[in-house]
Formats: sequence, C-alpha cells, structure tokens
Amino acid sequence: MTGINAILEPGMLVRHPGAPEWGIGQVQSNIAGRITVNFREAGKLVIDGNTIALELVTGLGTQP
Repeated sequence: MTGINAILEPGMLVRHPGAPEWGIGQVQSNIAGRITVNFREAGKLVIDGNTIALELVTGLGTQP
C-alpha cells in the first residue's frame, strides 16, 4: 500500500477517483491494505488499497 492510502485512518473523508458518483466517503478501517469506506451514495465498500489510490478530501466546511 502506497501513497495516501498508507495514512488513511477511521474518520477521514475520501473520494474514489474512478467512481465520483459514489460521493464522499468516510474511512471506517484500514487493515493490511483493505480500506473499508462508507460512501454517501454507494454505501459501505471495501477498497483494495494496493490497486486504488483514494483521494483525501480536505477543507469541507471551512471559509477561505
């Protein structure tokens, strides 16, 4: 597991780059490269962190 996936922890918000229609998801767990994410529009899914690089979502609810 490389990149951002290696630091993902429960509670962090992410997007799946290949499925923007899933919306923003909240990381539930990250164990041995298997990242469980609860997506707004797709529900709870397990992502293989060795093949998919999730995108970290930051700055929600903040003012510039």
